[in-house]
Amino acid sequence: MKYRLSELAAFLKRKFIGKDVEISGCNTLMDAKEGEISFLANPKYAKYLKSTKAGAVILEPSYASDEKNCIISDNPYLDFAKVVSLFAKEQGEFSGVSELSHIHEDAEIAEDVVIYPYVYIGPRAKIGKKTRIFPGVYIGEDVFIGDECTIYPNVVIMGGCEIGNRVILHPGVVIGADGFGFAMGDEGREKFPQIGKVVIEDEVEIGANSTVDRAALGETKIGKGTKIDNQVQIGHNVKIGANSVIVAQVGVAGSTNIGNNVILAGQVGIVGHINIADGVIIGAKSGVPKDIKKKGIYSGIPIMEHSRFLRASSVIQKLPEIYKEFKQLKNKLDLLEKQLKRNQDG
Repeated sequence: MKYRLSELAAFLKRKFIGKDVEISGCNTLMDAKEGEISFLANPKYAKYLKSTKAGAVILEPSYASDEKNCIISDNPYLDFAKVVSLFAKEQGEFSGVSELSHIHEDAEIAEDVVIYPYVYIGPRAKIGKKTRIFPGVYIGEDVFIGDECTIYPNVVIMGGCEIGNRVILHPGVVIGADGFGFAMGDEGREKFPQIGKVVIEDEVEIGANSTVDRAALGETKIGKGTKIDNQVQIGHNVKIGANSVIVAQVGVAGSTNIGNNVILAGQVGIVGHINIADGVIIGAKSGVPKDIKKKGIYSGIPIMEHSRFLRASSVIQKLPEIYKEFKQLKNKLDLLEKQLKRNQDG
């Protein structure tokens, strides 16, 4: 597949400068070959502009020059992603419905659905048009899956869960396993039956081996356009708003409400039964023990405003020297107090 630079610029609704070269692929500035297009979004990579062999580069106006074939963009990363989508090849080449799959007679399968071998689809499940379901997937009873979804190998969607349109579930995702709910009894912990469901809205993407637990009662809900990375744990009855980003190894305990456009960086831990406002950003490895009521950037264990966290971090690095100086001052003070006492006694 090949495009002229002018065609790519028209596709992006951007202007280009230089020669109208032919583009046959995409790559980084460092690795690009002649005929490939690259991009510059992070200024730290600007030093590679002179040495890159890329046939063209998508970049901001301030980096453009007559020496390079360029597409001028105010968001090079986004535009490059759109160009990559033109060259990207979908995973899998199977078509139709495999005879080696098990589809219950009461399930409803729309037109143009692709179902690979060794898929199980339970009674009364409904699968929307143009959805693709890879090998080893389990879809329980009364599950609803919308149109144009991609369900990669070994995904589990337990009974009664709802998946919207254009959702992507990567390998090993588990939707609707029981939430972690137990009541203390005379003879130990007794299971609290988890009888709710999970609702995944349109255009959500969930990374490999992540888990979204079934609600104890009601719904666990992931809002439209939210993106969840690999190995994330979402507890029962959690609500996550639209267009949020949850990075790898985040854990969210039950019944927490997370707003729209929230970013949780890697390994953030959030306790249950709290609320996080729209637009909040939480730095990596932070611990969140209470409500966050206003938009902002937060970090630390427990969390604090990020600017305060940076000041505290700089002090922590100096603690050995501060402690050494403190001991020296304390010794001097002790000597002065002893001398003062001797003078008073004498």
